[in-house]
Amino acid sequence: MILVDSSVWIAQLRGTETESVRKLRRIDQENERIVVGDLILMEVMLGARDEAQAVRLRRDMGRFPLVALMDPSLAEEAARNYRILRAVGFTIRTGIDVVIGTWCIRHGHELLHDDRDFGPMERHLGLRVV
Repeated sequence: MILVDSSVWIAQLRGTETESVRKLRRIDQENERIVVGDLILMEVMLGARDEAQAVRLRRDMGRFPLVALMDPSLAEEAARNYRILRAVGFTIRTGIDVVIGTWCIRHGHELLHDDRDFGPMERHLGLRVV
């Protein structure tokens, strides 16, 4: 399975033609399994201009399975990963990114992203990216 980060969904919604957006379209066309994380859905829906757009976003993203990214043990694991990265000189800008990366690592899923915070997780924690 492939978890798609909000950085890619937002670029696609804005009509920005990035390598990650092209990969998303290819993955979707090839019917590879895409999942949407609850926190990622929230991040995307935070950008809705009004309730009507929020409903459309939820409907459009709702065609993919929705997964919960957080539980108490993952919270501890994400905090541990944050400390590991900080100890080797990388401070991740948001806790949500650490949760996303940790969830993918724990479940053996790949991440499609367009966010520099995931690079250190790939190099130092074994995060697999598309």
